[in-house]
Amino acid sequence: MKTAIVILNWNSQQWLKKFLPSVIENSPDYDIYVIDNASTQNDVKFIQTNFPEIKLIENDENLGYAGGYNEGLKKIKADIFCLLNSDVEVTPNWIAPIEKLFEENENLAAVQPKILDFYQQDFFEYAGAGGGLVDNFGYPFCRGRVFWTLEKDHGQYDDTQAVFWASGACMFVRAKDFFEFGGFDGDFFAHMEEIDLCWRFHNAGKAVFYCGESTVYHVGGGTLNKNSPQKTFLNFRNSLCMLVKNLPKRMLLPVLLSRLILDGITALVFWRYEGFSHLSAIFRAHLSFYSLLFKMIKKRKINVHTYGSKCFVPFQYFILKRKKYHQLRD
Repeated sequence: MKTAIVILNWNSQQWLKKFLPSVIENSPDYDIYVIDNASTQNDVKFIQTNFPEIKLIENDENLGYAGGYNEGLKKIKADIFCLLNSDVEVTPNWIAPIEKLFEENENLAAVQPKILDFYQQDFFEYAGAGGGLVDNFGYPFCRGRVFWTLEKDHGQYDDTQAVFWASGACMFVRAKDFFEFGGFDGDFFAHMEEIDLCWRFHNAGKAVFYCGESTVYHVGGGTLNKNSPQKTFLNFRNSLCMLVKNLPKRMLLPVLLSRLILDGITALVFWRYEGFSHLSAIFRAHLSFYSLLFKMIKKRKINVHTYGSKCFVPFQYFILKRKKYHQLRD
């Protein structure tokens, strides 16, 4: 089994300088690739000069996270792709436990490690934490992270188990499954594309796992600031697109209508606490979603997966004040 470590880069020279050494040091027997997404800040020359051992792939334009990986991975021969954000520090023996899972389970399509916060290393990080899940309205959350509440890591998620989605910050995916299922949805550009892909895996009976024996540390927001209105736009639009593509037919209309109403309420809350730019971002997200609606409907496949186990997590979190994963109820 051959694993290739693949980092998508766009104007992230400062993160490459900081974190590539840890990847090289802790992955001595693996090919490491950087897919440059048409950076405008001389990143290619920086990589060639400072990291000549890195294999470089150059995209002709910035295709976003989804399209950038889709295009670049076509040029890499491997059994397993490790899709790694540029702002991630890896640790010794971070790959072997995950490779073992793939070897033991041919039905396994994707795996993520434990993802901790680089700046507070005893806390889980927002993007993935201890493995991703969705509730019965399609809201994503994680073991170790529910909305904005991050748990302290005291070994509670040192297990290995099935989850709903693996984080794109550090996602190991079987190459044949990635290509067979069409890779990431390029219409998403960035955000939610890994959840959508994992949902498609589940709908086809594939498995997605979390491996607590492997640990990485993630900065988060390295390319797009966490408080960016553009991030709000992409998250809200892509979440709706994902529902249309993947929800069971009987659930599509009630869940989608509920989410549209809830988004309106959320927009007013964002206006109060985050400013008008975030309210505007949600409004633009809905307009963009409507323009993509029929295209997303055409992408629907036969659904066989029960998608959400926990019941309406926003209500439990904001009203019932259940802030941690173990407090949530079905």
